[in-house]
Amino acid sequence: MKTHIKNSDVPIEEVAWGMTRQVMEYDTNLMLVRVCFKKDAVGSEHAHIHQQVTYIEKGIFEVNIGGKKEVLKAGDAYVIPSNVLHGAVCLEDGILIDTFSPMREDFIKK
Repeated sequence: MKTHIKNSDVPIEEVAWGMTRQVMEYDTNLMLVRVCFKKDAVGSEHAHIHQQVTYIEKGIFEVNIGGKKEVLKAGDAYVIPSNVLHGAVCLEDGILIDTFSPMREDFIKK
């Protein structure tokens, strides 16, 4: 695992309309991911075994966690326990900083 990561060195992948993802770094226990959203882009509802903590770097999002919706903005954060259905709608161009434990193997290209 790298100890110093430059944003310009990390590949960007398009994951859905209006969404790009950068897997900044990871090991088996932890992963850091930067996700950029255009206004009206949707992070579809899904669930996974990983615990997730997300910091909103920029923008405004309607975040749904386990059926509870709340509008959050830059500087706010949210926590998603394992196996809880969640998703987000971007209300203003934004950036999410996701952390996962353990790492998301499905985000790594083989």
